[in-house]
Amino acid sequence: MFKLVETVQPRFSETDALGHINNTVVPVWFEAARTPIFKIFTPDLDPKQWKLIIAKIEVEFKGELFYGENVELRTAIERIGTSSYVIVQQAWQHGECCAEGRTVMVRYDFAAKSSVALSAEERAGLGAYLLLD
Repeated sequence: MFKLVETVQPRFSETDALGHINNTVVPVWFEAARTPIFKIFTPDLDPKQWKLIIAKIEVEFKGELFYGENVELRTAIERIGTSSYVIVQQAWQHGECCAEGRTVMVRYDFAAKSSVALSAEERAGLGAYLLLD
């Protein structure tokens, strides 16, 4: 079960020449839906205090998404590692999962240019969003 669910209304400008939601839009929607998770690390979302980097993003397109109909974005934590975690996300429209993505995020020290182990508080915050079967 996904713990974070939000709905977006696709904008006309997000369509392509074929009338679908452009494939570049879904990763942007997924990023916006990750905001509650980002706040675990930077509650005020101040980019000067940012503590995360993206190590990998993948999106599998499973069906078409269309303008004029709401899209439900589902977000959860799939796995928590030592200094990284995996976010799984889905985009649903008309009762169908149309896209699924995974993002590997790494807790990062920008001054030292290295990964940092997740703190107990960060792990607990992430744990609140763990994917449940």
